[in-house]
Parts: sequence; structure tokens; C-alpha cells
Amino acid sequence: MRNNRFLAAIVSIVCSSVALGQCAMCRASLESEGNVEKAEAVNDGIVYLMVFPYLLVAVVGFVLYRMFTKKKQTEG
Repeated sequence: MRNNRFLAAIVSIVCSSVALGQCAMCRASLESEGNVEKAEAVNDGIVYLMVFPYLLVAVVGFVLYRMFTKKKQTEG
């Protein structure tokens, strides 16, 4: 069961890196210009900026988890 969760996490991480981050309006305006490099740069920037909120939530969650596990160890 634990291996299945690990495999699912790895697959979701790998597949999410391929996902496109542009909204429909940004994509339409960039594709109409015909500048593919500029569209890819905007897409990469959106994905890059999207990482930090998730990273921040993960760090806060980890800190809270550590706090609660230490509290249970000292009580028990």
C-alpha cells in the first residue's frame, strides 16, 4: 500500500512538470504573434511562480507536523 502511494506521488510530480501554465487569454495573445520562444518563456515563468506557494504550504505543514509529533513524544 505504501509503495502505491509513493509511485502515485512520483507520477504526479513528473506529469505536473509537463503541464502548461498559461491561461487561455495569454496563450491566444502570444500565439497570434507567432513568437514561440516568447510564449514558452511566459509559460515557464508562470510555472516557476506557481511553485513557491506550494513550497511555502509544504514547509509550514512539515513544521506543524514536527511540532505535534515532538509534543506527543514528550507527553508519552
